[in-house]
Amino acid sequence: MREIVHLQIGQCGNQIGSKFWEVITEEHGINTVGIYEGDSPLQLERLNVYFNEAHGGKYVPRAVLVDLEPGTMDSVRGSRMGQLFRPDSFIHGFGAGNNWGQEPLRAELVEQVVDRVRVESESCDCLQGFQIVHSLGGGTGSGMGTLIINKIREEFPDRIMNSFSVMPSPKVSDTVVEPYNATLSVHQLIENTDETFCIDNEALYDICFRTLKLTTPTYGDLNHLVSLTMSGVTTSLRFPGQLNADLRKLAVNMVPFPRLHFFMPGFAPLTSRGSQQYRALTVPELTQQMFDSRNMMTACDPRHGRYLTVAGMFRGRMSTKEVDEQMLAVQQKNSSYFVDWIPHNVKVAVCDIPPRGLTMSSTFIGNNTAIQEIFRRIGEQFCLMFRRKAFLHWYTGEGMDEMEFSEAESNLNDLVSEYQQYQDATAETEWGTEDEMTEEEPTGASVTRSTVVTETVVETSETVEE
Repeated sequence: MREIVHLQIGQCGNQIGSKFWEVITEEHGINTVGIYEGDSPLQLERLNVYFNEAHGGKYVPRAVLVDLEPGTMDSVRGSRMGQLFRPDSFIHGFGAGNNWGQEPLRAELVEQVVDRVRVESESCDCLQGFQIVHSLGGGTGSGMGTLIINKIREEFPDRIMNSFSVMPSPKVSDTVVEPYNATLSVHQLIENTDETFCIDNEALYDICFRTLKLTTPTYGDLNHLVSLTMSGVTTSLRFPGQLNADLRKLAVNMVPFPRLHFFMPGFAPLTSRGSQQYRALTVPELTQQMFDSRNMMTACDPRHGRYLTVAGMFRGRMSTKEVDEQMLAVQQKNSSYFVDWIPHNVKVAVCDIPPRGLTMSSTFIGNNTAIQEIFRRIGEQFCLMFRRKAFLHWYTGEGMDEMEFSEAESNLNDLVSEYQQYQDATAETEWGTEDEMTEEEPTGASVTRSTVVTETVVETSETVEE
């Protein structure tokens, strides 16, 4: 089996993570204490991806729960899912205080976490990778989260690292030092993850207000949306016979350049309770909804950028032919929103088993250049504070260096300009004929051309001599 080790870090990570386990245990027919009560052999077939089978037919999530304070852990333990996890999977310290740079506290905890991860990994037949759930605004999820990612990366360099990262958003700010924490984290994520699903509180609030017509959305509602998306994204890993059936395939199909691995997830159908009975769930309806900018879980408008790649996961009994036709239709109708230098950049997977309570659904993963809006926004807020060195003493006091901040900022800005560069690139610019070559051509392309020309000249001269 291709197993995944799941880590949830910090308060946000643990709340979303617990919700995720609630959803997938239900989908696989496992009750709150880990005993299988399902009705379909398909539920059991790839259960090992996320669960270890323990003594007496009990299934235990392959999860590690980490926080720098015991409060969150206690609430998970006390929840209805508390009996599901192994008691030694809970690892906590005492107090982080929203600070990315709390080094001394972390050093001892990280060792424990990596040990736990090592134990989980060694019990796997064939580990495919790690998935990490955390937020980038607070202290634990961002600082401790990226530190753990680094350590795991050192130890398992050839395994896929996948993160569900909650991005800070301008409308929903939990902490003042969010831009610092987020920039320092993104700096690490660019280098050390293979795929990052960007989830944004602001986008989730918008979905709750506009689409689900909830006047006062709670964190529970937001977490429910996230868990729907996570469940959809991992469908093809958890049920047999799918395209993109493991994390590596997903990464290979979705990431054209190693640094551009930040995805926008989306989910359909999203309808308010009152209007549910007036809609028919059909493939065209789902396709139209999943490409709708209002259904994106990331607060940036895909119409401001272009899609490098897209993956769609459809669930429920439906015609694969119809799914392919609809996806092709979307591409042809909106061709200007897809880059023309990656042909067939839309991948589709279809799974027979729908999520609980729906007849069919679809999950969307887009790699769109518009995601630079988020990084740009974080970068601007970072710049405003960093210019005045505001709040910096909290970080330097914990042993951090100002250089780390400057490096993180420049890396973030590089990422933004890289996205912009590929958004503006067209199929013609770089591969025009010799006559069309202009002064402004990228240096790389002109260099390779000239070398090719010189080689051919050399070859011809040799043949003449012969």
